[in-house]
Amino acid sequence: MADASGTSSDTLLARLLDLHPKSIDLSLGRMHRLLAALDHPEQKMPRVVHIAGTNGKGSTLAFLKAILRAAGQRVNSYTSPHLEYFHERINLDGTPISEADLARHLARCETANDGAPITFFEITTAAAFCAFAEIPADYVLLEVGLGGRLDATNVLCPDLSVITPVSIDHQEFLGDTVEKIAAEKLGILKPGIAAVSAPQSADITPLFDAKADECSVSLALGGRDWQAYPENAGMVFQDTRGLLDLPAPSLPGMHQIINAGTAIAAARQLGMSDTAIRSGVTQASWPARLQHLSHGALVTRIRQQSGDARLWLDGGHNAAAARVLANWARAHQLRGDDCHGDSNATRKLDIILAMMNTKAHEAFLENLAPLAAHATVHCIAIADQPNTLPPEALAAAARNAGLSACTHKGLDDAITALTPATEDVLICGSLYLAGQALRANRG
Repeated sequence: MADASGTSSDTLLARLLDLHPKSIDLSLGRMHRLLAALDHPEQKMPRVVHIAGTNGKGSTLAFLKAILRAAGQRVNSYTSPHLEYFHERINLDGTPISEADLARHLARCETANDGAPITFFEITTAAAFCAFAEIPADYVLLEVGLGGRLDATNVLCPDLSVITPVSIDHQEFLGDTVEKIAAEKLGILKPGIAAVSAPQSADITPLFDAKADECSVSLALGGRDWQAYPENAGMVFQDTRGLLDLPAPSLPGMHQIINAGTAIAAARQLGMSDTAIRSGVTQASWPARLQHLSHGALVTRIRQQSGDARLWLDGGHNAAAARVLANWARAHQLRGDDCHGDSNATRKLDIILAMMNTKAHEAFLENLAPLAAHATVHCIAIADQPNTLPPEALAAAARNAGLSACTHKGLDDAITALTPATEDVLICGSLYLAGQALRANRG
């Protein structure tokens, strides 16, 4: 399909990639210029919740969206990157934007930009704002692309700011310490606009309080102003308004207790009912975040190699994400005595790993080291990605971390190498790889 001129969104997106020599160039000037030429769609959007952080942005957004929709609210959302196709980024009350509407808004932005330098993320964010200004909703949930202070999304005044856990990532753009990175994330706080934060490490908590004071912001900080923790088969959330006994979150992993808690704290700020919170926590869905794939072409292929092996998919790509994966595997998902530390047990976890060369792969693999006794890492390249890290470099780093590792050309070869001893297969390390896996699973 295409816009009125007959141009498809794929063609438009390809053209927009050429408007700036860099894929990332953090600045707000180009966005302000383009939004003015578009008659300021960012000022015509519904209530906005702006979400920054290093890990958990998408999951927190998914929980908050589910809570709001359970309360009868219409919710549009903006996330990045996409897994399979660009339309996923601009979601209109539960449905990705249509091809016709996406092409129309991209064409409008291309015309308004008039060939001036602008990054791909900036101009596509402007297209999302045009869609949100046009499509009725009660809320827009807006995920920061990179950092916060100079991110293309940081050109509006939201109704609530949310920051998920902050850790080391994108050092080349945000700074080489967690303090510098936190300062960039805190750049989304606006004077007088309430903010919610996940629990943060002790070394950066003072930065959060200082920024809140500077902006005269009411800050609900996790671990201090609210708590979320597992209890029995569910979870508990507690703040100054009281305690909620809740079912377990629909997304797996102990880290999702914190993401759900952050979303609940935000939902409380927005006045959502306990009934909506209870319902939303169990209904959230977010692909490639410890996602269990139970059927499909890829699942069938794996079971042909390894019997009833379970397939898991995760797009995490930094050290904090690797710690989450290691904790999840050790505590919950590996079957058999090997997950309790028997180093002589047969390996039951096969990790299929690929990463981009912009990521700190050594730190990622060092944090998978607790799985060394019962895991094999199959290192592959990401198809059609020129910046994929060579499998040999991944395997060398894995072995340096004490992990057993081997290399394969790609995903299909790694699956062929699986053995009947495998009980769980985890595909991880890159959202690009996750998208490839999801496409393969559709057959």
